[in-house]
Parts: sequence; C-alpha cells; structure tokens
Amino acid sequence: MPAIIEIHNLVKRYGDFTAVNDISLDVERGEVFGLLGPNGAGKSTTIKMLTTLLPPTAGTAHVNGFDIVHQTTQVRRSIGYVPQALSADGNLTGFENLLIFARLYDLPRKAQVPRIQEVLSFVGLLDASKQLVRNYSGGMIRRLEVAQSLLHQPRVLFLDEPTVGLDPVARQAIWEHLMRLRGETDMTIFLTTHSMEEADSLCTRVGIMHRGNIAALGTPAELKAAIGDEHATLNDVFVHYAGDALESGGGNYRETSRARSTARRLG
Repeated sequence: MPAIIEIHNLVKRYGDFTAVNDISLDVERGEVFGLLGPNGAGKSTTIKMLTTLLPPTAGTAHVNGFDIVHQTTQVRRSIGYVPQALSADGNLTGFENLLIFARLYDLPRKAQVPRIQEVLSFVGLLDASKQLVRNYSGGMIRRLEVAQSLLHQPRVLFLDEPTVGLDPVARQAIWEHLMRLRGETDMTIFLTTHSMEEADSLCTRVGIMHRGNIAALGTPAELKAAIGDEHATLNDVFVHYAGDALESGGGNYRETSRARSTARRLG
C-alpha cells in the first residue's frame, strides 16, 4: 500500500530565496508525523503546499494518492487543516461555524446536524455550541477548529502549531481528543510544533527542518540515539541539527508578529 503522503524533491522559492529546498519524504497511513524546526525553516510553507494553498516551484507531492497541483479538489476533500491563525468566526456560535463548514464540504443536508453534533460531542463542546465563539476560551476555540477540520472525516489532518498560545491544561485536552481520534480511526496526523515534549510523546516519527532542508528524519528514539548521547532529549536533537538558527532568535518580523498575534488571540 503506498504512503498516504508522498513528497519528491519539493521546492518553493520566492525570487532568490528558497523556503523549501528539494525535500523528499513519505508519511505512512495512521502515523503521527511531526515536522520540527525553528521559525523560517520552511515548515508552514511545506504544509501550505501539501494542503494546496501554495503551488510548489518544483517537485511533486501526493496526498491520499492525489497530486497537489493537478488534483487540488480531491486533495482538499481528503484533508482537514487547522492553521496557525484563527479560523473560527467570533461573531457566530460554535454550531453556526460548523454549519458553514458543513456546507462548504458539501455534506448532505440531512447529515449536517447529526454530524455537527457528533464532532461537537467528540471535542467536548456540545454544551457550548450555542454560545458565541468570542466568549470561548483559547482551548475551546482550538477544539472548535479541530472539529471544523473533522466534519468531512478526512484521511489526513494537518495541524500547524495547534497548541500555540494555549495553557498546559488546554494543550492536554487538545491532544487527548486527537489521540482518541487516532485510536478510533486510521487517520494520519501531520503536525508542526515548537514543543519538543509534545513531539516526543505524540509523534511516531519526526523530521527536523533547517534552512529549507530535512536535516534529520526518524523516530524520536532513533534521532536521540543518532547524536551519541544516551541521555539525550528531543530538544538536544533539535539543537544538534538546527542550533545555529537559534542564535538570531529564529524567524523574521512578520513571522514573529503573526505568532504573537495568534497567541494573544487564542490566550
């Protein structure tokens, strides 16, 4: 059976700047794959190409067997996507937000309300479904966005910094829901995170991006063993492969501003 995500020599350039530099990797069905790296390493650009939001400059990729350039509609029907930035409308209730997404996903009219109630129950928001989202906590908003992405039962769920700006209790709640979902289905989860603890405990494999390249790829245990320190943590692995990017603080003004804005709105 082919991998559910197949990436071959994928490149994204902006003028003279190469954001993603000829990366290749496969993600198997049912994996929780973590793409790690400092700000500006190319993680979000990679996800945006895989979710058809950005066209690649060169190379190919397939998601659930569909080409990200030539079969964009089929790719979008196969995936759920939770971006870094807020995607829920604060002026609508939780139920109304999901109803809009149900219509965008062309769910049959008779199936919309039962499916909305099902995902709201799954993420623990059924009792809050009639409240305006602007009155939700940061953790509730993130759970609602996860619910939005699950309405059409995607084969692959892309999560770009899903717990940014959340307190430890809210983060734990998000991951408990996602791990329960993974246990009940064969859905693949592809995520980016700056939390090495999250990646170590949740991911079956991780890739570390550095300056647009995949610098390391393997299970957390394999990567820790590879740096030759029996007491190594995944944070040590991260520093080993991407440490020089940390000297400048990571990321540019726009990325820092966007990250802080998102954290402020969620928190």
